[in-house]
Amino acid sequence: MLKIGVFGAWRGNSYIDLFSRDSDIEIAAICDRNLDALLEDKEQFEGAALCADFDEFITEGKKRGMTAVFLANYFNQHAPYAIKAMEAGLDVVSECTAAATLAECVSLVECAEKTGRKYILAENYPFSAENLLMEQIVSSGTLGTLLYAEGEYNHSGGNDELKRLTPGKYHWRAWMPRTYYVTHALGPIMYMTKSMPLYVSARAAHSALLYELREWRHNYDGAGIMFCEMDNGMIARFTGCTAMASDYSRYRVAGDIASAEWGGYIKSGKVRRFYFEHTCPEGEKRDTLLDADLSRFGEDGKKAKKSGHGGGDYWIVKEIKDCFLGGKEVFFDVYRAAAMSATAILGWRSCLNHGENYKIPDFRNKEERDKVRNDNLTPFPDENGEGITLPCALPVENEKER
Repeated sequence: MLKIGVFGAWRGNSYIDLFSRDSDIEIAAICDRNLDALLEDKEQFEGAALCADFDEFITEGKKRGMTAVFLANYFNQHAPYAIKAMEAGLDVVSECTAAATLAECVSLVECAEKTGRKYILAENYPFSAENLLMEQIVSSGTLGTLLYAEGEYNHSGGNDELKRLTPGKYHWRAWMPRTYYVTHALGPIMYMTKSMPLYVSARAAHSALLYELREWRHNYDGAGIMFCEMDNGMIARFTGCTAMASDYSRYRVAGDIASAEWGGYIKSGKVRRFYFEHTCPEGEKRDTLLDADLSRFGEDGKKAKKSGHGGGDYWIVKEIKDCFLGGKEVFFDVYRAAAMSATAILGWRSCLNHGENYKIPDFRNKEERDKVRNDNLTPFPDENGEGITLPCALPVENEKER
């Protein structure tokens, strides 16, 4: 039995539900400043500690046998709480990006190494039905030598939705540069191709529409596009969380024999596999739409169909159990999590410097960690509106004149 605590009941609500319905998991504690508003049925969690303070959450959770925490707090505040939890002897699942600064990336990795605690980044997009099929196709060698991959994550919204998602003057969503929310675009690419980013160059594009909301949404760029050299020799193009005129996400991997893709004009539940005329194997169709049917996973597939993000949330819970209870290694460990965060952070610096190329530190290497150990540059303010050391959007000419 895994006894887990959840920090953040708003973002963590879907996992609270999944944990509650899993016979191998018991929720030992839940922590949120707004528990009364977020937990309608507190009796459901009888025996669990319900806390408004993180330190109390750790203390009371451990009294109830808690051995792991699921972090679903604010996007830019995961690393400090992950470190606190690991220092308290707990394993950690981070629902969002691992760290908001390069210095935090270093501290997070070194804490995991020092304490020996397990760390999982709960990036669920690689485990959607379509992306799982993409991974199977890539891993089979069907595509040949991998040359290029792309991931596009779009999340636009109207004023009412944006205001609902930005509850406060210094809320992270009002200050997050377009490259920072990179996990849903880069994560699937890394998982499908089993690769790591080495260098990043990026550009952002200003949105006049979002600029009209600048008094309360200061990150008014509409798109952040990153371009990476990967450690398998492939190149990759991917977005942060963009607000482009698209209502879908899309992914593509191309090799020298074939390519695979989904999203856009390819309807949900299908993956397109395409061979060149001169590379198509005998007896195969050049252009095929494959069904991303989760039933091939048996009982796990049936359960995944009932969970969110195309089944991705189910597979995250399974990974948590396999790792924390079974000792299985996970793909999105602390090193890959730190590399993704560093890609987002350095991608933004590249945007601010006209596409300058930045090397992404290898966080397994102490010498490379030392180079960024004291790098605390950040676009995020603290709760008092202080501490910003980077702009969160591209400079605008008429803004300079104000």
